[in-house]
Amino acid sequence: MTRALWYVAPGQAVLRDEAPAAPGPGEVLVQTRYSALSRGTESLVFRGVVPTSEHDRMRAPFQAGAFPFPVKYGYAAVGTVTAGPGDLLGRAVFALHPHQSAFVVPVDAVVALPADVPPRRAVLAANMETALNALWDAAVLPGSRVAVIGAGTVGALVAWLAGHVAGAQVTLVDIRPERAALAAALGVGFAAPDAAPAECDLVFHASATPEGLATALAAAGDETTIVELSWYGDRAASVSLGGAFHSRRLRLVASQVGRVAPAMRARWPHRRRLSAALALLRDPRLDVLLEPDVPFEDLPAALPSLLGPDGAALCQVVAYS
Repeated sequence: MTRALWYVAPGQAVLRDEAPAAPGPGEVLVQTRYSALSRGTESLVFRGVVPTSEHDRMRAPFQAGAFPFPVKYGYAAVGTVTAGPGDLLGRAVFALHPHQSAFVVPVDAVVALPADVPPRRAVLAANMETALNALWDAAVLPGSRVAVIGAGTVGALVAWLAGHVAGAQVTLVDIRPERAALAAALGVGFAAPDAAPAECDLVFHASATPEGLATALAAAGDETTIVELSWYGDRAASVSLGGAFHSRRLRLVASQVGRVAPAMRARWPHRRRLSAALALLRDPRLDVLLEPDVPFEDLPAALPSLLGPDGAALCQVVAYS
């Protein structure tokens, strides 16, 4: 019997038994080894606050049910192909699939992991894809002074990627002083909000708080672009557009992974971008983003603390027996 996580009411989730499916032609059966919680998005799903206007756009691949509840949601699963075409049989693969112990999907819905990317680290692929798309949206240039506000998983990955641009000076900004060790492990600078760099050439905001957005605006230099990566769900986000916002000709732009960045869209389908994100996970330093495993069977009981307002987990790994 297959088991799947379902969000069933505000703050409640359960594991449900589902009849196992057999793969047909052009399909694979995947036995899940790891999945990951996307804290920003799944906390909104867990609370039932996905805006009605976004119910269709927010559907994850292979989601079952509908918002607000009950809904089977998630999009970071890594497993082993146990039935399907011979070239994939026994291979470790990544799929954008909800939390489930085993699943059947079309062959083109899985991407084989590079041989040197461990399956556990591969759960970062969806977040890495978001970060990669953000850098494409922002067009980070060599030598740029870059601030990333919010040291969650996506913010940290954005900072790590930007730090690989020649000569870029990257600072990760967060209210938690302990995130300084994270920044050091990723090879970028760190600052508290009151010490954030000023006159930056590019700013990314990923804290999902009005205070963080204010810090992002303050860090921007003249004619700087602030790339907004936060998603607020049904919350209103206050932003100060008075003061020097207009005289300094600042630009506040959105980045969202649902569409490939315009600069790359003509040549990069989603699958190519996901494959690139997986290849970027070869660096073992990225393991610092992975929280200790939570067993899948314990996940419903653990979700209130993991997705609650006081939660501070980075990429929460879920392990399947």
